[in-house]
Amino acid sequence: MTSIGGAEMVDWNLAVATATRLVRPGPDISREEAREVVAELRRHAKCAEEHVRSFTRMIPEGSEPEDTPVLVVDRAGWIRANVAGFRELLRPLLEKMQHRRGNSPGGAVLGAVGGKVTGVELGMLLSFLASRVLGQYETFAPAGRDLPGSADGGGRLLLVAPNIVHVERELDVDPHDFRLWVALHEETHRTQFTGVPWLRDHLQGEIQSFLDETDVDPMTVLERLREAAQSLVGGRPEGEDGEDGGRSLVEIVQTPAQREILGRLTAVMSLLEGHADYVMDGVGPEVVSSVAEIREKFQQRRARGASRLDQALRKLLGLDAKLRQYRDGERFVRAVVDEVGMDGFNRIWTSPNTLPTKAEIAAPADWIARVHRKAES
Repeated sequence: MTSIGGAEMVDWNLAVATATRLVRPGPDISREEAREVVAELRRHAKCAEEHVRSFTRMIPEGSEPEDTPVLVVDRAGWIRANVAGFRELLRPLLEKMQHRRGNSPGGAVLGAVGGKVTGVELGMLLSFLASRVLGQYETFAPAGRDLPGSADGGGRLLLVAPNIVHVERELDVDPHDFRLWVALHEETHRTQFTGVPWLRDHLQGEIQSFLDETDVDPMTVLERLREAAQSLVGGRPEGEDGEDGGRSLVEIVQTPAQREILGRLTAVMSLLEGHADYVMDGVGPEVVSSVAEIREKFQQRRARGASRLDQALRKLLGLDAKLRQYRDGERFVRAVVDEVGMDGFNRIWTSPNTLPTKAEIAAPADWIARVHRKAES
């Protein structure tokens, strides 16, 4: 990333170093056990690929989508992959902010200090998340020697081995079943992106549109942060109602245009997460003997959360909204498949125009009416 005066807006190396230093240690496991876990997760990923493709019918028989690697990583590996993804996604916005700051008095000095502060803050955030993510289809980081991707430069499935082991022990479930169950969910995400070639570019375009709407004037940003903080602690300015009281910091610090884009992104993410949960539960009974026990215990864990600090951070970061995406999206997928079948549901992947809106996620019949009945009339 081009920098002015040698200073970047975010010190990415410091973000990685901070997150790696602060992240919680993984579960106590011998080297031999760790090798066995890694080998089993790789086998399960391959097995899950066949089951997911058969169940979803997203990839026609005889066709072979672009291959993407499966990487079994530790928490530090997950951190490095996500920093690379953030760096790529935020590059246009940070270059714009860099230019604005570089033209102001003392901009280079402020950039040097601010980049390190932001690097530490990002590292602290990632250290919190790195011990909680079981798997992820990472699609935005460019491919490199330490982070292989698909032939077009991005895309890899990450399975975070220490977190999977930690949760299977916490839930006291069969580890082999749990690892396959997780692989089914994450493999569904890989199938979504490899089976729908336009999906990655569509998401990236929406995110870039969201970032393009960001006002880079520091005083404006600070004012929005002040208002967000007041709403979170209940100290809203006099005369304002409480309509933002249930929203996260991420949602509150928005322009109206960004909220519109965020609504579309929320709908897509609800679809992707709900579809993965639906597939995981649909395939599970055939290949995971203890799936009912795993699902029940995992749902209880999701609902229960952890400490009060953990719950506060989830609220602040909008992670509780992600849990709603699982529930709302799964209900949408189930309702549509029940009504029009799997092939009818798969019309959703035709183009960005056939994706559900945020309102349609809550009202599946409206999506069916728009996409199916309009096409049949």
